[in-house]
Amino acid sequence: MESDTENLTIGTFARAAGVNVETIRFYQRRGLLPEPERPFGSIRRYGGADVARVKFVKSAQRLGFSLDEIGELLLLDDGAKCSEAEKLAAQHLADVQARLSDLRRMEKVLSKLVGECKVHRGRTSCPLIDALHGGVEI
Repeated sequence: MESDTENLTIGTFARAAGVNVETIRFYQRRGLLPEPERPFGSIRRYGGADVARVKFVKSAQRLGFSLDEIGELLLLDDGAKCSEAEKLAAQHLADVQARLSDLRRMEKVLSKLVGECKVHRGRTSCPLIDALHGGVEI
């Protein structure tokens, strides 16, 4: 008899993986998750490896990897290609650091503009709106 974790319907599989059924189908269309064969007259069944794969995808998404990058990581999942995975992660890290730098600049400009709004409250011209009209530099 097959174990319960190797004989999951799509609904049970989705609950076990912490996603909804449409997420499973979307991952299948994107090639991130294989679609099991449908035995004649029966429904598809999923297993523990499928649950682990979806959890891998969700973990990678939480780190900000795109679905294309996650697909690449899944291809490197045999453990023998750590240097390739490291290169992909290093590039992603550089992208994250660049975005953080951009966000810090945005924070600085917005903080300045919000402060100017507080000082100029009640006047006819809003410093924030004026700066946006003028093409504020970040």
